[in-house]
Amino acid sequence: SAVRSFGAFTGELDQLVEWLQACKVTTVAMESTGVYWIPLFQKLEAAGLEVVLVNARHLKQVPGRKTDLKDCQWIQRLHSYGLLNGSFRPGDAICRLRTFMRHRTNLVDACSQQVLHMQRSLDQMNVHLHHVISDLDGETGLRIVDAILSGARDPQALVQLRDPRIRKSTVAEMAAALEGDWRAEHLWVLGQAREAYRFFHTQIAALDQQVEALLPHLVTAPPTPPETERPKNPQAATGAQRPRKKKKKAGNAPAIDFTAELTRICGVDLTRVVGFNLLSVLILISEIGVDMSPWRSAKAFCSWLGLCPGNKISGGKVLSSRTARVRNRAATLLRTLATAVGRSDTWLGSFHRRMKARLGPAAANTATAHKLACLIYHLLKYREPYIEVDRLVYEARLQRYRVAKLKKLASELGFDLIENQKAA
Repeated sequence: SAVRSFGAFTGELDQLVEWLQACKVTTVAMESTGVYWIPLFQKLEAAGLEVVLVNARHLKQVPGRKTDLKDCQWIQRLHSYGLLNGSFRPGDAICRLRTFMRHRTNLVDACSQQVLHMQRSLDQMNVHLHHVISDLDGETGLRIVDAILSGARDPQALVQLRDPRIRKSTVAEMAAALEGDWRAEHLWVLGQAREAYRFFHTQIAALDQQVEALLPHLVTAPPTPPETERPKNPQAATGAQRPRKKKKKAGNAPAIDFTAELTRICGVDLTRVVGFNLLSVLILISEIGVDMSPWRSAKAFCSWLGLCPGNKISGGKVLSSRTARVRNRAATLLRTLATAVGRSDTWLGSFHRRMKARLGPAAANTATAHKLACLIYHLLKYREPYIEVDRLVYEARLQRYRVAKLKKLASELGFDLIENQKAA
């Protein structure tokens, strides 16, 4: 077969696309390496070629010498036999949203770094503000930091900026914590960190405006036709939909309300799902899109996320059932939400606490994230409104399963299980 080498500059990438078209090539397989594959992938896709983006982990067992020429020939050979599976990549509009949301995460991380710098400067001046308030970047903390940078040094004057809802410390304790050694160099570093924190928040607000301008261009995917046989949703409940609860706004949540646009794009309000808010829905949609057709079922979707048990079997013996090590931002988000769901008074919170007592915190987060993934897949595919399951109904059904299991075990052992009748 013909082999040619091209550079990485834009003009040379254009020559590569023209050469492939001249050779009557209709499908191309390429290995994902960092972010260097993105420009070539986009050019090949724009030229109308079918591009298969292959995970580099699936190609590391290459026989022979390890060279670029050997690699490309091996990939071409496997692709000609149909042995390569392409990685998931959403549409162009979702990719733009993904770029914005990933950059937003970087900006939020930068804000967190500046909060740590402010706290370090206060510690070096022996001002223990973070010991008497919950968050240094809350309203009370930032007001006191701004007053210190403006020249205020009297603890009694600074404590007047305290929010009356604070319960972590008393007024006297806060006044004692605000006595410090006001050194000029530490005050200068504190001012720099405060300005950087304000700058990054300005950048986040500007990015949210870009997201607001992009969302109207996102088209919702068509739902699954009604005549298609749908699997029974185990979490479905009969009855009317519960009224929407007002969720507490997260500290890094967008100031712009995207709820209406996200409901239009998804076809269903995902913020009703336990643990989800506006920001988490935005991040999730930017990673997986709204079209569930790339995955044949909810099990395949959970497998792609790395949230299902492994099946490493040899000779009929299960060697390992650990979940695969998958670096997936959507899976990381679901695991993070699972921790908060475990503290809620819902059926998912009850499930998380039961799994935590049996398997431990890490496995409980994975199991709850698996439940959330199945819910998201079902809602996005069939566009059905989310109906919360009553926790008492869920626990009563679980109790019936436990009693039936005990009766079966007692029968196998030759015993009779008698229910204890409570006195009226």
